Amino acid sequence: MATQTEHKHSAQCSHGQSDQDANTLQAQIRKAALVPSDSTVQDPVCGMRVDLNAGKPYLTHKGDEYHFCNPKCRDRFEADPYFYLSGNKARKPVGESKDTLYTCPMDPEIVQERPGTCPICGMALEPMDGVSDGPNHELIDFSRRLWVSVLAAVPLMVLTMGPMVGFPIREWLGETVSVYLEFFLATPVVLWAALPFFQRGWTSIKTWNLNMWTLIMIGVGAAYAYSAIATFFPGIFPAKLQEAGGHVPVYYEAAVVIIALVFVGQVLELRARDRTGDAIRALLDLAPKTARRVTPEGEEYDVPLENIIVGDTLRVRPGEAIPVDAVVTAGTTNVDESMLTGEPIPIEKSVGETVTGGTINKNGSVVIEAKRVGDETMLAQIVSMVASAQRSRAPIQGLADKVASYFVPTVVLIAVLAFLIWLAAGPDPTLAFAVVSAVSVLIIACPCALGLATPMSIMTATGRGAQAGVLIREAEALELMARVDVLVVDKTGTLTEGKPRLTDVVKLSGDETAILSAVRGLERSSEHPLAEAIVDGIAGRNISPAQVSAFEAITGKGVRGSVEGKSVALGNAGMMELAGVDTAQLENKANTLRLDGKTVMYVALAEDLVALIAVADEIKSTTRSVIDDLHDQGISIVMATGDNEQTAVAVASQLGIDEIRAGILPEEKQALITELRNKGKVVAMAGDGVNDAPALAAADVGIAMGTGADVAVESAGITLLSGDLTGIVRARKLSTATVRNIKQNLFFAFAYNSLGVPVAAGILYPLTGALLSPMFAAAAMSLSSVSVISNALRLRRINL
Repeated sequence: MATQTEHKHSAQCSHGQSDQDANTLQAQIRKAALVPSDSTVQDPVCGMRVDLNAGKPYLTHKGDEYHFCNPKCRDRFEADPYFYLSGNKARKPVGESKDTLYTCPMDPEIVQERPGTCPICGMALEPMDGVSDGPNHELIDFSRRLWVSVLAAVPLMVLTMGPMVGFPIREWLGETVSVYLEFFLATPVVLWAALPFFQRGWTSIKTWNLNMWTLIMIGVGAAYAYSAIATFFPGIFPAKLQEAGGHVPVYYEAAVVIIALVFVGQVLELRARDRTGDAIRALLDLAPKTARRVTPEGEEYDVPLENIIVGDTLRVRPGEAIPVDAVVTAGTTNVDESMLTGEPIPIEKSVGETVTGGTINKNGSVVIEAKRVGDETMLAQIVSMVASAQRSRAPIQGLADKVASYFVPTVVLIAVLAFLIWLAAGPDPTLAFAVVSAVSVLIIACPCALGLATPMSIMTATGRGAQAGVLIREAEALELMARVDVLVVDKTGTLTEGKPRLTDVVKLSGDETAILSAVRGLERSSEHPLAEAIVDGIAGRNISPAQVSAFEAITGKGVRGSVEGKSVALGNAGMMELAGVDTAQLENKANTLRLDGKTVMYVALAEDLVALIAVADEIKSTTRSVIDDLHDQGISIVMATGDNEQTAVAVASQLGIDEIRAGILPEEKQALITELRNKGKVVAMAGDGVNDAPALAAADVGIAMGTGADVAVESAGITLLSGDLTGIVRARKLSTATVRNIKQNLFFAFAYNSLGVPVAAGILYPLTGALLSPMFAAAAMSLSSVSVISNALRLRRINL
């Protein structure tokens, strides 16, 4: 009792000292802001000294006058005076810089602080957090360059195509004027509008990471250079290539229209890629921008969310979003947690229960105390996880990468061969045909569709999964989930509710109250999922815990310690064997309880068996239907539990589970995963406890229940926010659809390039007498990228 009093006195002193420090800090801030020093006072927001005679902004708060260095500081103070006067600003942790970093979705090793292009593949870099803080500057720039290209392309098309449709504009202007006009229209487009293309192409050559920009630079550059030489130095070309008046055919319109069409494709691609961040934006929008602060004096007002720190008291009114992760300190309400669970039924929350930022307070006004704010909230972690998954690479991407590494050099070689063959064996004018075929090959073969096939599907699918409560930590897990044929599941908290309760106490000898007092004393030091149920059950009988010393937890067996100099042990048969205790006297009763699906633990006092206790954990209502669905998909279910075999059999018989591994330790769960994988199985493991983490990490696909331990979530590739196995069915459906979508994209890309290159080279010319124009090649190239992106975006509409 003396010890308890000392602790209580110590806590009161500590609390009093904390309040005293806070009051001192608040007084110092007020003094600095109010007491002039050489005609200056301190700005309470930024800390700068403000000259009282300089006409700076000021305001009066609670009868005191505060001065500010600029209007922004005044406005920030006016929005939340308590934040600055209470010392909360000084207590707020200083986090790392929030400047957005940018990376390439195809080459994630490229990371930089500003937007730009990837030096490897040439794609535009994207924000690592999945969304940009401001407008997409590349989209704005490319849109401007697109309009310049279009404005030049239209008159060029009129000049070149007009005579073919009966509009003799070249006769009116004369051939020389027409050619020079084409040059002046094309030059700004090629030398200014297309400059980003040439910069990317040149970078690809310097780094020898040949890509689509390599082909565009060579193709457009060759068409423009050839035309410019033909314009100013026509005499160097063979006479048979020259037309009346000594003019040589030029292809300015091809170069400009190619550039315009590439810009069309790029703008459409940038807009589509921007839409893949919609899921993250939707998640970010769940958090309100303000919170209603309740000050110690009882005042209430709305403040910016970034001003909230741990420990602040907030009020959440009906219909409002809960601003941060917190615990309810007053009031009762129902909270819509569908953003976490995917389930629309509101959950009742009362004093002492936790609430999550971004969920919706339905019908009651509650007061909450902030526990996690900023990047520490569940919502912020979900956003971070989704953004990370969108940047990860699926194994199937390796196929596309390998093909692309050989593809560009091969295309350049084909273009050179096409040029030489047409030059040597083509009809007159051979040079013109050679240039057109080479440029068409280079343009139509751009591998952008190939590079986009996998990342676009992954980015879209992870966003859709997040909306359905299925968080994908890495793309590999998403791909492998479609191939899983064995699912290993833990029992407690995965198949069952994870909320066990004490159901039976069977005394063999001794005083029951003394026995349960010792048990409560032991279990309150244990982290086992069943310990809390035992402690709560005994507390409900108004039995106080005994003082326990020499406490020890034996993984997979139980706990033991010493009470008043006597050894006490609690656990399974393995624990009793370790303690040298014979369990035969209570074995029949234990088996009867196990057949009812209850978990039985023995109690030994001074090396004598004195009692057994039983705990029951109800099976989740959705578990049986989920297992049936998984069986229909050809997945076998293995239950791996540390519980007794008879209890495990009782649960498994109700659920139709294929195989049982009972009484196994955490390392044995991991060994089970390895055993199944060695048999050629693709294994998924679903669990929620600390003891499941090794197995989750060892499985092909680790699936963590979002309601479980943090280490389990960190060890898994997929997290089910609902803590419900229905999420596994959703994950499987999403994975199957994503892999199918990726294969469709790769087929489109491979088939397009396989057919497009020979057509552009002129293989159909002997049959049709026509050669593919570089303009049509550019249009086809852009269309291939857009088709791949459009197909990937279909995943946003999948019904999970």
